[in-house]
Amino acid sequence: MRFRAFVLAAGLAALGAAGARVSAQTSSSPDWTSLRDETLRHFQAVLRLDTSNPPGNEYLVTDYVKSVLEKEGIPSEIFALDPKRPNLVARLKGSGRRQPILFMGHSDVVTVDAKKWTFPPFSATRDGGYIYGRGSLDDKPHVVAGLMTLLTLKRLNVPLDRDVILLIESGEEGTTGPGIGFMTSQHAAAIAAEYCLAEGGNVTRLGGRVRYSAVQAGEKLPRAIDLVATGPSGHASRPLQGNAVVHLAAAVAAAGKWRVPVRLNETTRAFFTKMAAVSSPADAARYRAILDPTSPAGIAADDYFAANEPSYASMLRTSISPTIINGGYRINVIPSEARASLDVRMLPDEDPQQFLEELTRVINDPSVKVSFSTETGALRPAGQPARINSEAFRVIQSAASRNYDTGTIPMMGTGATDMAQVRANHSECYGIGPASDFEDGAKGFGAHSDQERILEAELYRFVQFSYEVVLDLARRRE
Repeated sequence: MRFRAFVLAAGLAALGAAGARVSAQTSSSPDWTSLRDETLRHFQAVLRLDTSNPPGNEYLVTDYVKSVLEKEGIPSEIFALDPKRPNLVARLKGSGRRQPILFMGHSDVVTVDAKKWTFPPFSATRDGGYIYGRGSLDDKPHVVAGLMTLLTLKRLNVPLDRDVILLIESGEEGTTGPGIGFMTSQHAAAIAAEYCLAEGGNVTRLGGRVRYSAVQAGEKLPRAIDLVATGPSGHASRPLQGNAVVHLAAAVAAAGKWRVPVRLNETTRAFFTKMAAVSSPADAARYRAILDPTSPAGIAADDYFAANEPSYASMLRTSISPTIINGGYRINVIPSEARASLDVRMLPDEDPQQFLEELTRVINDPSVKVSFSTETGALRPAGQPARINSEAFRVIQSAASRNYDTGTIPMMGTGATDMAQVRANHSECYGIGPASDFEDGAKGFGAHSDQERILEAELYRFVQFSYEVVLDLARRRE
């Protein structure tokens, strides 16, 4: 892994150096060293606000940010479907010569089991160069980066050709109705933009050194599918061939073993092409082979990814993971019904109904009903992936090269973000994120973990990086 990462880093650095380098300097550039204390103050303040979802209480963050913006003379507006779960929109006006840019961060965080934390989860404790707290990676760095970007642009009186919009949204962690769902369906004009920036990307460090920058240009779409098997009930001492549990078990096995066909798109084709250019010979051969997925070498590469790189295998297709099974209520009673849930992550262009019909054929059991779940709280719409030959992507590449001394690769997110709803409203969205250590995930220090943390120095670097991307896209062109 270390050799592979070293080769990858060297290749990506070369790619980054060859990319476009748009100057992020103005006649009065920010003094980033002097801004660190303010950045830290705001970051610790929002980390200490318990916005666990459920219940959310995101008003704690929007109240704080609104008060900071008001002191600086930056107008903001609150949009709320639920008064305790509001969304904040702030805007710096440009000349209108170009369409706006939107910077997004969500104010809610996942719940915690405080007993498992070394430091209290909402203490924002600084220790050993890290800041610990729920939301320190997901997603309060974006909240603070967006806030500091607006404050800095305003203080420097930077002339803008685009409006710069900050959206701090509620409910991203599984309850998008009062958040991005409400904003895109009821207040789309308030956040309409040509480009948006949000979570979903990352800068990976290995052994303390930056290795590569990944930008999310598209993402898969989550859909839950229910399997319901029915059959006769009876005494368990007399086995029945129509046992619903047996039929359900076979259906779950069929769904889990189904190798959904590989389908590349512009983002994933570019991802594997770039990876092949900067990887070790063995890895590069697999990355090139998967570009022709039905060839013998492509099939072998797909098999390898399934066993060794499941995130890559998931990028290539609509994926299925059985996650929940329920059936029966007594050991000596054969139940008349058994249920299972499948977590399905669809490629952006997947036809849901056709996929459901194909899965039904794969299961091939009339006693098992296959249907989409009626639980739609986190349902996200399909949208076009962002272009990787756009001005925005080139600007991100340039800023990554300057700030991280590395190259940038586009990726297809296998999870889900609120960019899905914004993409569906015809904005091109790119996922970016602060640098974190590759080793931290296995140690339990990653997002959603019981010791979530961010490197303090990387918080500051992410704020500067975010500012430079927004500046380069929004500043006035002479």
